[in-house]
Amino acid sequence: MPHSVPLITTLAAAFGFALILGFVAARLKLPALVGYLIAGILIGPATPGFVADVELSQQLAEIGVMLLMFGVGLHFSVDDLLAVRRIALPGAVAQITVATALGAAVAALWGWSFGAGIVFGLSLSVASTVVLLRALETRGIVDSVNGRIAVGWLVVEDVVMVLVLVLLPALSGWLGGGAGRGVAQALAGRDLLMTLLLTIGEVAVFVVLMFVVGRRVFPWLLWQVARTGSRELFTLCVIAAAVCIAYGSAAIFGVSFALGAFFAGMVLRESALSHRAADESLPLREAFSVLFFVSVGMLFDPAVLVQEPFRLLVVVAIIIVGKTLAAFLLVLALRYPLNTALTVSASLAQIGEFSFILASLGVSLNLLPVEGQSLILAGALVSIALNPLVFNAIEPVQAWIRSRSQLARAMERPDDPLAELPTSVDQDLLTGHVLLVGYGRVGRRIGEALIERGIPVVVAEQSREIVEQLRERGIPAVTGDASEASVLIQAHVARARMLVIAAPDTLRARKMIEIAHALKPDVETVVRAHSDEEATLLREERAGEVFMGEHELALGMTRHVLERVGRRFEQGATAGERAG
Repeated sequence: MPHSVPLITTLAAAFGFALILGFVAARLKLPALVGYLIAGILIGPATPGFVADVELSQQLAEIGVMLLMFGVGLHFSVDDLLAVRRIALPGAVAQITVATALGAAVAALWGWSFGAGIVFGLSLSVASTVVLLRALETRGIVDSVNGRIAVGWLVVEDVVMVLVLVLLPALSGWLGGGAGRGVAQALAGRDLLMTLLLTIGEVAVFVVLMFVVGRRVFPWLLWQVARTGSRELFTLCVIAAAVCIAYGSAAIFGVSFALGAFFAGMVLRESALSHRAADESLPLREAFSVLFFVSVGMLFDPAVLVQEPFRLLVVVAIIIVGKTLAAFLLVLALRYPLNTALTVSASLAQIGEFSFILASLGVSLNLLPVEGQSLILAGALVSIALNPLVFNAIEPVQAWIRSRSQLARAMERPDDPLAELPTSVDQDLLTGHVLLVGYGRVGRRIGEALIERGIPVVVAEQSREIVEQLRERGIPAVTGDASEASVLIQAHVARARMLVIAAPDTLRARKMIEIAHALKPDVETVVRAHSDEEATLLREERAGEVFMGEHELALGMTRHVLERVGRRFEQGATAGERAG
């Protein structure tokens, strides 16, 4: 046996401690990730006893980020990304600006330099990829409108941080850097604007290559490997595509590993084998995401809790309160529903991997004091541990806001023209229609099948862009959270023949069914479930026909709706023709 096996030792310690402490956390009704973080603290350099290899753990965690973003890309189309651009782009940029300003202001009060304040604020402004996606996946809302907005927001944040990492060395001298002046002087001869344009150009070339070349090459390659009939080769192809494209994007185009892996998943989504690819890579994604949380814990020094409790409290407040409140108000200002504002803001109430990279770069450029890096790491650990609690607070906070009618009315934007059907809509289309909630990949397939057959349909959708597009086509649609009675009333659920819930959020679906049956007891319901447990719960509550999956789900739901509604509609039309 070799005497030095740091990789195996690190993996064994990380997985072993994570399993034990994750299990203890789960038994105590705490999120398992709290146990993973504590495991990292125990095997980190700040605590006595065994110390794992910190550098190796960081690299393993980076693989987890790649695989996780690759998995999201497999379920995220270009259309999904473009559909949320009107909220994700301005929202992310504005939220980064607000959070950076808050961090810089606090740093100034502590006597830090202007450059330190900028780096500190930027580090507090960007959310963790792994934490955000884990939270969305746990609640089964990655494919929902709220999930797509949060992921789109994250993509914009990643692009902004890539630009910041490129420009920060060039600006370090101007910002007051010391040791980093050498780097700045090396870049002094280059026009700063040219540097920015070059970076944007590299990112643009990468994106174009992925969507022009990658969309044809990689799905074809996946098919060729699948034809061999070898499961291990197929899995190897999926993992190799994720890691190699992510590495190539970083090495050649300066794009982050996470962003490169995300686009790799998006191009492989063009293959009909994308669902199999997602399933095959799931175990590795889960295992390496655990290593990410362990690696965060290893960076944490518990002494900060004793030495700087007040400053740490301020950092956590900026992350969980300041940044969250800014995102919340921005989403509402863009006229999205209260539920969307709360979900997106909760998703962003933490910081992670980009924060560590920025903090390390700031210290190396003599911009950020070492104390600032320690506070950022501590803030990351605390905010990650508290993030599940922030998500659990969404429902109580939403109920509290709505119980204050005046405040709720201001936030829900009842004067929004997209929140109610135009008076010009033919009333015949609002009787005996199918009320379709959610117009994503599954809902769109059902809706288009109904429209092709002339069956009247009204759509309730949270995405304003989708509602605008539907109205341009003459299809009745309203925007808003359909788990609220006002939205279902606007969609005329009391006169609908069937309620079809294609949005992948079981908790909200149960509320929709309850409201619909209260307004029209005999309305038929068809609902989408995210897991076997959710499907069983819905069936026990007699929620109507329940479907699971995605591709098969779309086919099954479409077929069922057409069989139930199409036949009746055709019979009604024939009877009307005879009467005429």
